[in-house]
Amino acid sequence: MNRRSVLGLGGAAAAAVATAVPGRRPRPGRRWLHTWVAMPQLTEPGNLPPAPFTGAESVLVDTTLRQTLHTTIAGSAVRLRFSNAFGGAVLPITAVSIARPAGGRPGAGAIEPGTSRPVTFSGRPFADIPVGAQVVSDPVEFDVPARGELSVSVYLATGQASTAVTSHPGSRTTSHLVRGDLHDATDLPGATTVAHWYLLSGAEVRTAGDTTATVVLGDSLTDGRGSTTDGNDRWPDQLSARLRGRHAVLNQAAGGNRVLQDGLGPSALARLDRDVLALGGVTSLIVFEGVNDIGTAAATPEAQRRVGDDLRAAYDQIVTRAHARDLRVYGATITPMGGNQNYDDPAGLREGTRTAVNDWIRRSGRFDGVLDFDAAVRDPAAPRALLPAYDTGDHLHLNPAGYQALAAAVPLRWLR
Repeated sequence: MNRRSVLGLGGAAAAAVATAVPGRRPRPGRRWLHTWVAMPQLTEPGNLPPAPFTGAESVLVDTTLRQTLHTTIAGSAVRLRFSNAFGGAVLPITAVSIARPAGGRPGAGAIEPGTSRPVTFSGRPFADIPVGAQVVSDPVEFDVPARGELSVSVYLATGQASTAVTSHPGSRTTSHLVRGDLHDATDLPGATTVAHWYLLSGAEVRTAGDTTATVVLGDSLTDGRGSTTDGNDRWPDQLSARLRGRHAVLNQAAGGNRVLQDGLGPSALARLDRDVLALGGVTSLIVFEGVNDIGTAAATPEAQRRVGDDLRAAYDQIVTRAHARDLRVYGATITPMGGNQNYDDPAGLREGTRTAVNDWIRRSGRFDGVLDFDAAVRDPAAPRALLPAYDTGDHLHLNPAGYQALAAAVPLRWLR
């Protein structure tokens, strides 16, 4: 790999004795690798489960929660990860099952009859997850498709005794809530629907030993604001489609996320270990984040000078930490925000910072490669703005066509 390639669009350990345990040796050529992730974050009050599933001091009491996940790579078995990273109390999961959604549809409330399988945790059907912790399920033999859907149903009998809940609000996927234990039911009649994921943070598959993964660190432009609910047309989804299940693409983004400071979720610097470096099988990282740092900094020369300098130092830190784990790191330029009512400013100070940061990303030589997302979606006639055909109308976020342009700007050879 050339550590300086740029894509331009338009432009003395002691010996130890080990004892083999019969039946516990991993299968040669097989390992566990994530096929899907969702960045855990603290749920804002407006994104909590709706009444009657949230009370004054608890959530999800006597509730079945059914969610669908869109896979990137296939496997012969699956393990689920549940997170209580931001919970205010122990998370008591009573029962979990996994199945195929009816018709293979994303966001489906029903499951295919006969496909439901129980999920256990260290041989037990339940799990009590301490505050700040996560739990990984036992393997479930299940034919997991590449770029397909999995339905995960969770029942909480007593609920979580707090309104501080771990979730991923920007799911762009329909989830279903219903009273009672219906985690094995084929359908959930009368269910309440929400476009959020709760409690789930990852799904791993047992897959071929030569399969690898790329993680994307990002904000709402990677989380998919402007994409289609249940359409799986965010740019990482469309990149995964180009890879055809040969490489996992793991979307660790959240709307409003920043590189430098916490906001909607921990900053990129704070969550790098958890969301990227702790994931097995990852060979590369794409960093596409920074617009929220620039846009929320005051439109003054001093504030913009400081945020630009701090972003460059932060990117350098991310590269250093990722290279220490033998990951290749690709930097993506920040896309235009001209005309956005919150981030654009009359004097063009924020645009000046964006341009200067992009120049550093392109020319510093710190990244193993540069993805010029700015060039991929900007208007050639007005480079500080998005191409109108890609603009959702807020002059910041992209529609599915714009996300397709970002996915097309990634050389597949860099990921294989």
